Amino acid sequence: MSHVSTLTTCIVCGSLNLKALKGFEHASLTRCGECGMVFSSANPTLQQLEDYYKGYGRNDYLSPITIKRYHEILDQFESARKTNRLLDVGCGIGYFLDVAKERGWEVYGTEFTDKAIEICESKGIKMHKGPLNPINYSPESFDVITSFEVIEHINTPNSEVSNISKLLRKDGLFYITTPNFNSTLRYYLGPKYNVIGWPEHLSYMPHSTCVKLINRRSWTKVFFQTTGISITRFLSSKKPATAEETREGTAFIAENTQDEKLRNRFESSAVLGIVKKTMNSILSATGKGDALKGLFTKK
Repeated sequence: MSHVSTLTTCIVCGSLNLKALKGFEHASLTRCGECGMVFSSANPTLQQLEDYYKGYGRNDYLSPITIKRYHEILDQFESARKTNRLLDVGCGIGYFLDVAKERGWEVYGTEFTDKAIEICESKGIKMHKGPLNPINYSPESFDVITSFEVIEHINTPNSEVSNISKLLRKDGLFYITTPNFNSTLRYYLGPKYNVIGWPEHLSYMPHSTCVKLINRRSWTKVFFQTTGISITRFLSSKKPATAEETREGTAFIAENTQDEKLRNRFESSAVLGIVKKTMNSILSATGKGDALKGLFTKK
């Protein structure tokens, strides 16, 4: 990690009460003793990030089940339509926005690479390159802003959430997903858990820290859950993927992964569907699911 600077205060609460996490030196992980935030103290340069993300996520498999989940998420946004504008921060190559556009939303996105911008613009998505910047949009001009597995990639969560608040209209909706640092898999696998990797992931939120971060704004919780256990993530943590597989997403998102096979089984069986719902309820109640998922209303 040459040519990087070191972060010496908590990226959420600003506390100096930081402690390096033993066993996670490969990612320079530090835990805040005040708010519980876990983050990499190694601050990558812009060039390092641009080099890492070249080609990132352009060959992801889009499952029909994922498309169905997208529709279920969008169903929850219907009551918020007013400006008809939806922004997806870190939208990849626009899979979610494709579905939103089909449903009549005016769609906007941000991404980090020229290739992703090119792909999204070719599909009629209005794009801006780089991190979310309020100067690129009118204040409070969006009905809905989404952030799917994005906030863990940055080490400025306060400014990210503040910028989202500036762009979201009153009574608008903010939907966020991010890995749960206190998941069952992370506890079991420890440093082998391959969600943890520098410079791809820089922020690792426990459930309570994510709630604290969002509750600083005038937002009301619609729901906040911790769900899922990824068999594919477990197996691939035991047998590490190549760097190319990790960047392309094929190690975790493909038609033949254990996760996708299980998803199809659960989707096709009413009984297994009930089992899945029960398991997710338990994971959410205990805070031990792989993913944090939340929907909030701006007041």
